[in-house]
Amino acid sequence: MSSCRERRTAPARVLLSLLALAGAAAVAQPAAYPGIGRAATAPEVQAWDIDVRPDFKGLPAGSGSVAKGMEVWEAKCASCHGVFGESNETFSPLIGGTTADDVRTGRTARLLDPSFPGRTTMMKLSSVSTLWDYINRAMPWNAPKSLSTEEVYAVTAYVLNLGGVLPDSFVLSDRNIAEVQQRLPNRNGMSTQHGLWPGKTLGHGKPDVQGTACMTNCATEPKLASFLPDHARNNHGNLAEQQRPVGPQRGADTTRPAPATAAAAAAVATAVATAPRPAAPASPAAAALAAAQKYTCTACHGVDKKIVGPGLREIAVKYQGRADAEAYLLGKIRAGGQGVWGPIPMPAQTLPEADAKLIAQWLASGAGK
Repeated sequence: MSSCRERRTAPARVLLSLLALAGAAAVAQPAAYPGIGRAATAPEVQAWDIDVRPDFKGLPAGSGSVAKGMEVWEAKCASCHGVFGESNETFSPLIGGTTADDVRTGRTARLLDPSFPGRTTMMKLSSVSTLWDYINRAMPWNAPKSLSTEEVYAVTAYVLNLGGVLPDSFVLSDRNIAEVQQRLPNRNGMSTQHGLWPGKTLGHGKPDVQGTACMTNCATEPKLASFLPDHARNNHGNLAEQQRPVGPQRGADTTRPAPATAAAAAAVATAVATAPRPAAPASPAAAALAAAQKYTCTACHGVDKKIVGPGLREIAVKYQGRADAEAYLLGKIRAGGQGVWGPIPMPAQTLPEADAKLIAQWLASGAGK
């Protein structure tokens, strides 16, 4: 009996040995470009390969409730997108323009209504996977990919709840997301009859954009039909101070006029790239302002003027005569608030205690330079 078992398992042992040798040979193969980089490991590829397809391939297992989504939304999303997805002065509305009849038919009627004032995200969204994937990869704006899987499911469920797609008690998960897809107001509204889709079977075979290369009598300088005037360039604060903590992107210094030519732009880019790193702040005021910039407070609060919320020195002036100004401002930083400076809420902030106290002390003392 034992010899029979050994004969049956011998081919399996041989196959495993061959596979191990093949794997070792693959690892030992020379790189395509010797001396440049290395092959990505499986965990590295997995960390990068996070997109979710319309058929929900790539969607991780998990779930999140509408109630949980409301908590995450108010803490991390509402400051930019509004409490009910109505947005504010900075971003376009996410919610609005859809009806219960749209949920039934899968076509947003107001997309064909030229009198309707705008196009919201919920009006145009044709796949739940697009919403889930974008929230997962890109939100919140100042800390992308920081949400847990449960939080992404929950925020997705809350957005769909705001749009009238899901009830208040709903729990969205990888097991029922395909059913939710069948309730999107514009799930049947996507068209393939345009040049973005190649081939005669899908699109009309003709590109949407028609252009010809200039070969003779070409204009030497382009003429702009419109441009952003210098007085509006810094309307929402300095872009160079509003960068997300990922990737190589660097915003323009919008406190200065735009370069007049491409050569000037290249010179500015070179100067920025080669500029020495700033020294550590030399004063408490400089340290407090540096902390405000580090934790993206200046993305919503300009130093001397309003952006989304009031200017920092405007806050300092309002509370300058208050005996408990430092403690009050520290509490506001910690808990957030709404109504004192307008309808746009400020979410609770989670910066370290020492930095929060530093900013509160600076504001209470007048926010000097």
